[in-house]
This record gives sequence, C-alpha cells and structure tokens, in this order.
Amino acid sequence: MNMLSAIPVWQALLGGALIGLSVAVYLLFAGRIAGISGLIEGAFGRSGRAVLNVIFLLALIGGAWIGAHLRPSGVAVHVTDSIPLLVTGGLLVGFGTRLGSGCTSGHGVCGMSRLSPRSIAATLIFVGTAALVATAMSALR
Repeated sequence: MNMLSAIPVWQALLGGALIGLSVAVYLLFAGRIAGISGLIEGAFGRSGRAVLNVIFLLALIGGAWIGAHLRPSGVAVHVTDSIPLLVTGGLLVGFGTRLGSGCTSGHGVCGMSRLSPRSIAATLIFVGTAALVATAMSALR
C-alpha cells in the first residue's frame, strides 16, 4: 500500500491547517518567520527570542510525540542504522540549509505563502533534489 494513500484527507488538511496556524501565531508574537533552522540557531543565542524559540521547538516535538501516541500505526518511518550515513545526511542538510539561506519550512511554508521569489526558487530546488535522490535511492534497492 502507498504510504500517502493510508493517510485520510481530513488528517492531511488538519495537519496543514495546524502548521499554517502555528507559523501565523509565531509571526504575530515573535515578528519572525518560523523556519526551523533559524529557530534552532536562535534557540542557542542570547537574544530575547531564545526562550520563544525553545518553546516553539518543544511544542513541535511535543506535537509529534502526541501524534505518534494517538495513532502509533499512522505512518511507518524507518531510519537507517548506519551512523556514517546519518552523519553524512545531517552534514549535507546543514550545508544545504546554509547555502539556501533557510530550510524547507522557512522557504516552503512561510516564504512561498508570501510569494517570495527566492523562497519559490529554493523550494523548487529542494523538492527537485529530493525527487532525484528518492528516485536514485529507489533504483539502488
């Protein structure tokens, strides 16, 4: 069975609405875009926003934890056991985030909703690269 067909449409719509609501609330209260890479970077800073960033990140993790416990069979995810592969992937994601001046959450959710040309281009590159890598990995299996 296709993993996407196992997710009811109402759940996808609810999830998207909650993501939109959370970034809108963050923008309203913090006056900043809710890009996860920027939030993580800001959480370790000494600015007054560090506490708000940590709260947002903890809520993000807490929401995922609650979702996993409400519907444990909801989405099956397998992460590799290969430490070198995980480290390489993490470094590539970090490098790409810096190179692209943000991550998919900042560009894809917040930037595209503001019709930012830079965010639209970055998101197209992110999605295109992900499609190529997924296709290549699938072919290697």
